[in-house]
Formats: sequence, structure tokens, C-alpha cells
Amino acid sequence: MDLNLKSKIIFIAGASRGIGLGIAEGLLAEGAKVALTARGAETLEKTYAALAEKYGAANLWRMAGDMTQTADIERALDACEAQFGPIDGAVANVGISPSPLGVHVTDDQWDQGLDQNLNAAFRLARGAIKRMETRKRGALVFISSIAGVDTMGSALIYGATKAGVNHMSKALSRFAGRTGVRVNTICPGNIIFPGGSWEANANGPRAEAWARWLKREVPLNRYGTPEEIGAAAAFLLSDKASFINGATLVVDGGQTR
Repeated sequence: MDLNLKSKIIFIAGASRGIGLGIAEGLLAEGAKVALTARGAETLEKTYAALAEKYGAANLWRMAGDMTQTADIERALDACEAQFGPIDGAVANVGISPSPLGVHVTDDQWDQGLDQNLNAAFRLARGAIKRMETRKRGALVFISSIAGVDTMGSALIYGATKAGVNHMSKALSRFAGRTGVRVNTICPGNIIFPGGSWEANANGPRAEAWARWLKREVPLNRYGTPEEIGAAAAFLLSDKASFINGATLVVDGGQTR
């Protein structure tokens, strides 16, 4: 299916690896132009080089920065639009902050998780929507988690902030929708990719236990891939999803009940 994304400019926060990279590739394969941002400059440059070789440097723009902080977000959005062109969509994909599973979480751990998972998503949404609404068109996609849909034994701050992202997305869709900007959320399940936590589980010393867990908990009996999240994001960012606003799309192989 042609999603009519050719030459559309999509800004991605957290695009150098994993899910963010999968989204970038999905968009580039559809002919979109992609603005890549990430905290780590070295990894971002390697990602940019690999994608430029495959899809052409003219279809890519990049800038390193802390995409949890307003100053870096605004600087990147301004530079993107000045050098690459006005954005047609944005993806908020910054998240996860390690902390203990239960109540024994320090104030610093709680604040870091809040900033990483919820505040960062809001700050990018604020910056992207205010630019797109002046043109009365555009789409924003939050990358949340199934941990925000159901209690799944994950860290308390992670689940709470991802639930906050889901609510914020629905609320923002009502405000932004009136300006022609759509807001939707993807809640991935267990996505496996090089260097990720699920790869470590699948190949680690407890690999057999994790394989049994996967068979028990996930009806499709496998992990998801960044490419599958990328396909979902590309659809939601496209005009083919022009009447989808305020949706939370769970992509987890049927794990949540």
C-alpha cells in the first residue's frame, strides 16, 4: 500500500537505534524524509551514514541533543525546519529510566523516570504541535508501552509515566484535532533488537525460562520487531489514517488481556 508519505518530513526523537530506527526505516521506505535526533552523537552519526547510503542523504537530516529537555528539543525543531523544511509529523520515542520494581524508589529515580518518559513526550508534543497547527495539518505519534495499559510487573515509575503518556495523547488529540493535527499513540509489547533488553533476555543465562514465559504470555509466541512498530507508525502518520485521532494502538502479539 502506498501511504502517500513521499517527501513528507517526519521528525523523530530517539531515532538512532531500536524502535526509533525501525520507524525511521519504515518512513524512508515509504518515500518520506526523516529528521533523526538522539542523545548520543556517535551512534547517531553511524545510523545517519547507514541510512544515507541506503536511502540517500537528501532524504535525511540529523542533530544530536538531549531530547528530554525543552532547549534541545526547540533547537532541533528550529534547525530542522530552517534547513530541511516544515515538519509534517513527529514521533516522540524517548523513554525508559531504570529503577527498582517496587516502592523503594528514590526521589531522584522517580524524577528521572518522570522526565524521561512523560515530560520529554510532552515537550516534543508542545514544540511539534505548535508548529504544525499553524499550517492546519500534521500528525504526532507517541511511543508508549503496554506497561501503561496494564500492570505487568514493570518498574512503578515506568508504568505510571507510560499510562500518563496514553492519557496525555487522548487529551491532546481533542485540542490539536481542532487545528487539523492528529495525535495517536502506539503501545509496543516486547520488541527485540540488537543491544536491547529483550535480546539480552532471549540470549542470556535464563533464555529457556524466558522462552517458556513468551509461550505462556504472548499468543503469537514470539517477540515483535522494530520494523513492525515502524509500519504501524508510518500508517498513523500518513493520510491513510486521516480519521484516526486519539487512538491507542497496542502492538504486542496479543499479550495484554
